[in-house]
Amino acid sequence: VKRTRTRPAMGIQITPSVLNADLSRLADEVARIPSSDWVHIDVMDNHFVPNLTLGLPVFESLARATDLPLDAHLMIEDPDSHAVEYVEAGCGSVTFHVEAAGAPVRLAREIRAKGARAAMALKPATPVEPYEELLAELDMLLVMTVEPGFGGQKFLDLCLPKIRTARQLMEKHGVETWLQVDGGISLESIARRAEAGGGEFVAGRAGQPPRAPLRVVGGGGAPGRSRQAGPPRPTPRRSTRAACPAPRMRRPGRTTPSSPSRRGRRRAESR
Repeated sequence: VKRTRTRPAMGIQITPSVLNADLSRLADEVARIPSSDWVHIDVMDNHFVPNLTLGLPVFESLARATDLPLDAHLMIEDPDSHAVEYVEAGCGSVTFHVEAAGAPVRLAREIRAKGARAAMALKPATPVEPYEELLAELDMLLVMTVEPGFGGQKFLDLCLPKIRTARQLMEKHGVETWLQVDGGISLESIARRAEAGGGEFVAGRAGQPPRAPLRVVGGGGAPGRSRQAGPPRPTPRRSTRAACPAPRMRRPGRTTPSSPSRRGRRRAESR
């Protein structure tokens, strides 16, 4: 298991997301971001969130193809039964949602016992205060600043106080738990998240290298790329009316037998 990299001196880590990468060449895509601290991979089961993404076989293959540590974000039901499997597949960090976990403390301990970092995620509407005592059991707390399940959403400013509160609680208890922020991150706004206390950032376009086929969180799918994760576009409704035939155009100076010319009508009248 590729557990972790050393935290940079300035205390900030960037974790590019491959939510909308070219899955036919995912290893090549990841190879283009060698300076990244982690590779963030979202796992969605179409139950906990209304979308479906990658599973265990992809993690196993990617772990063999890269030296970068993998950060699995499990947006799934019943993470208690499946989280450890992602550690065994090669992930260095596994994040479960507290809203879906039945026994978060036991789950965090199981993940750590397998040699990976244990992280817990909170949806935007989930407060951090009820889980204050759990911070010591975690290696990282993930604060979602968009609703989980889709990329391309705007950052929810109402989550900034939660980031500050989480940092204050960590300092209060003297824990070294990392504080990750995921959702709507951009180069222009990352400073506000860092000022509030965030230290690890899941980056979409902000983490793209030049000529990037990595259309990640907030990216748009180009032709030949995998489609952006997001709400499905409505299918255009086909008209039930029969198509009207185009009118037949007459050539200038020609007439039909049933329609005499104006000059012919004048001759007939003069007779």
